[in-house]
Amino acid sequence: MVENSSGIRELRQEFEQKKKEIFQLRSALTALSAEKETIFHQLKSSGQKVKSLAASMKALKDERDALTKQVQELKGERAKLNSAVKEKASEKKKVEEKRDEIQSELEYKGNPRALKHEIEVLERKIETEVMPFSKEQQLRKRVKELQARYKEATKLGEVWKEVNTSSADFSETRRQAEESHHSVQEKAQEAQQRHEKMTSLLQEIKKLRAEEKPQADKYTQLKEEVAQTKKKLDEAAARVEELRKILHEDDERSFTQKAQERTMEVREKIKKGKKLSTEDILAFQALKE
Repeated sequence: MVENSSGIRELRQEFEQKKKEIFQLRSALTALSAEKETIFHQLKSSGQKVKSLAASMKALKDERDALTKQVQELKGERAKLNSAVKEKASEKKKVEEKRDEIQSELEYKGNPRALKHEIEVLERKIETEVMPFSKEQQLRKRVKELQARYKEATKLGEVWKEVNTSSADFSETRRQAEESHHSVQEKAQEAQQRHEKMTSLLQEIKKLRAEEKPQADKYTQLKEEVAQTKKKLDEAAARVEELRKILHEDDERSFTQKAQERTMEVREKIKKGKKLSTEDILAFQALKE
């Protein structure tokens, strides 16, 4: 209990000052909490973006890795086809050399079909026409010569078939090799596109992380300021409550003291036979209670 009026005045001044301080601290706490909450949501939003970008990066990486694997497999197939092309080219060259060799040895350079037709005409003539024996012998000799030439010419025809078959095989194998090469390039390009997209997303993530750093630092700072402000507010509120009790006790004491003084005045009036006012009567009754 405070005994002097000077001390009471100081306590009342402190009481009013602390109430103002509480108002200011509450306002500051509200502002700090709102700012902290705003930054928290910004960090949360940024984190969700990073998470989404990271998921996209993983999907792109899986696609790129799958494409890279396909490229390696296609390169293996292409290597086999290129080797087959070389083999087919070598076979084709050998068959063409064989053809050229046979052609150089042939006396007859014409069309085998023409030879066959001439043989058929002569044989029909021998069978159907009447002629001297010497003439028939000449024709038969001619048929034998033509048949020998035709036999050689048919050998060349077989070689030509080999040449055509070899050329067709070579062309088909080369076509497959070219398609395989195109597939390798196409898949490699797709893999590169996925890689470039991944790089772009990574840059976005780095940018977001860089932007998050000062925000995270600010959030930590605000969190500390909120805690400190709340502590000051609690301390001020506790002091106000303490002062409230002290001042309430003093008010009760002052009221009792004043009532006693007023009652003494009333008693003096009664002794002297003076008329009592309504206030005198109330003060006298309050003291009795």
